[in-house]
Amino acid sequence: MNLSNRIAKIRGDEAAGSPDQSPVPSAGPATLGAIQQAQAAEQALVPTAIEVTAGSSSEALTGLKDRASQALYERLGSRITDSTLDEAELHQFVKDELKAVVDEEQVPLTQGERQRLTREIIDDVLGHGPMQRYLDDPSVTEIMVNRADQIYVERNGHLFLTDTKFASEESLRKVIERIVTRIGRRIDESSPLVDARLADGSRVNAIIPPLAVNGASLTIRKFGREALTVQKLIEFGSLSPEMAELLQACVLARMNIIVSGGTGTGKTTMLNVLSSFIPATDRIVTIEDAVELQLQQDHVVRLESRPANIEGRGEVSIRDLVRNSLRMRPDRIVVGEVRGGESLDMLQAMNTGHDGSISTVHANSPRDAVARLETLVLMAGMDLPLRAIREQIASAVNLIVHISRLRDGTRRVTHITEVQGMEGDIVTLQDAFVFDYSAGIDANGKFLGKPVPTGVRPRFTDRFEELGIRISPAVFGAHTVRGR
Repeated sequence: MNLSNRIAKIRGDEAAGSPDQSPVPSAGPATLGAIQQAQAAEQALVPTAIEVTAGSSSEALTGLKDRASQALYERLGSRITDSTLDEAELHQFVKDELKAVVDEEQVPLTQGERQRLTREIIDDVLGHGPMQRYLDDPSVTEIMVNRADQIYVERNGHLFLTDTKFASEESLRKVIERIVTRIGRRIDESSPLVDARLADGSRVNAIIPPLAVNGASLTIRKFGREALTVQKLIEFGSLSPEMAELLQACVLARMNIIVSGGTGTGKTTMLNVLSSFIPATDRIVTIEDAVELQLQQDHVVRLESRPANIEGRGEVSIRDLVRNSLRMRPDRIVVGEVRGGESLDMLQAMNTGHDGSISTVHANSPRDAVARLETLVLMAGMDLPLRAIREQIASAVNLIVHISRLRDGTRRVTHITEVQGMEGDIVTLQDAFVFDYSAGIDANGKFLGKPVPTGVRPRFTDRFEELGIRISPAVFGAHTVRGR
């Protein structure tokens, strides 16, 4: 029985109960209550026309999107991964083909629906699928796809689970393959993990089954559209003006600098900032696993390592590139990160006239950075005595800049440490700046401390005077003493 019949029946029963069988001019309270209950029950059982239309429209658009995407893949073929095609030309070609596919479907669409459909399909086919919105969002610094239906993002140093999902494992694999093939890398069952980069330099790591048990996993560490400057780091509180003045003087004086820190602390960003102090007249050679550095100078030669091909041949390692760079007449050698035997070649270059070199290393403190360099040199397989390795480090490295990621999500330079030399069998270090943890935290959990000078003036400042590089006496604090 529909709603109108039920209301009529209630009114009829009410009329039948009256003595003169005359029509009832108006319903009483009991009648109104019954009518309202009937209306509520009817609305609960039957969805409104708007709800039906919205649900049907959404399902229709999803079905159309799936069919159009599949048809577009079939039409494009290998053009999607063809690195020789101009990006603008490829986008225009996809738009034209997509228009033809949608027209063939003969589904009536509003202008807004057509634009949304086109944008989503182009993101799937040429972009990075559902991740594209986060790649375009400047507040997102990292994207972590644990599996096709679970995507996390990092904002302001904190992780958040999103409601975004890939349509399937196959869709995620297509995005991964599109990323790696554009830079000449490959990923398959025989080579199931890869480091790559996006066009803007953002770092990409992908790993697929059988190594990734729950399905393909993708991690993207985004690079800002604009390279962070030293002034920005000072505004963020990552660096103090006194630290910046000292670091600039060290780069100009051609000090050899190691940037240390844990994963995701901003070592590459600091490397970019330090390199911005290099004079434009110097010839710079950069060496990286995947190109990430954003140097502003013109006279830069960028080298990138290459993995072995499917036959296990053709590998060019960081160590090979470091050796080759010595024959390229570099004024400065910048190694994105040392993680193996290339550290020995880098130390030798620093000790043989290539002053002013900069590199990064994973470590939890300046002292750990020295120990890590020792271990990496041993990986070169030269069977050197430990004292000889430490002497190489003490002679080659002048300064260690250590960055930490604090509990509040901020990244701060917590140590600027001078490598002074050897005392017995120990490499001696002296802090010039340290982070003041004693200031505590505020109501929002943010650290109130800042980097403060220890009051000890590094020995290498004598070199500043010889080169005519002036720094403010206040850099090292009011009660400065000469480093022992």
